[in-house]
Amino acid sequence: MYDNVEYVECCEVYPPAEDTFLLIDNMEIDKSDRVLEIGTGTGLVSICASFKCLEVTGVDINPHAVKCALNNVKLNKRGNVNVFESDLFENVDGIYDLILFNTPYLPVLEDEHVDDDYSKAWDGGENGREVIDRFLEEVPQYLRDGGKLQLVQSSLSDNDKTLQILEKMGLTASITAVEHVFFEDITLITAYR
Repeated sequence: MYDNVEYVECCEVYPPAEDTFLLIDNMEIDKSDRVLEIGTGTGLVSICASFKCLEVTGVDINPHAVKCALNNVKLNKRGNVNVFESDLFENVDGIYDLILFNTPYLPVLEDEHVDDDYSKAWDGGENGREVIDRFLEEVPQYLRDGGKLQLVQSSLSDNDKTLQILEKMGLTASITAVEHVFFEDITLITAYR
């Protein structure tokens, strides 16, 4: 139970953790917002968002996560949440007021890489930026003018590079929340268009 939301954790799906709660606790949502969550996992972020906005679309590359999120959406009777499978924006249409992404940000060496559905939630490639950079390349076409982007990453995956890329896109970006965990800082970067 989190924020009066019931959820079930599922096999092969990244469970809600410090980074999940950092995002939920700091979401900047308006009642009229259309929200897109990339990498929905159990669906907890999308479900929490759905109480504060018009509608939420949650996508995940992991088919186990899609099934898990759909079950949790049903458990919470959230009629304004749609969940489906997508590799980042691959199957996404439309423009959104807020885009959320708890990125796979951990640096993973090539010989430590495991090619399964579960590891896609945290494996960020050798520098922790493989998925982050793909996301940043594609996100502008899905974010409306005046919209917001909030993404979670780690101090291990070069926050400054993300901020610089967002600034080059013409967005105003900053680190708006930080959670220190073990050997890293989990950061929430918020950008405004």
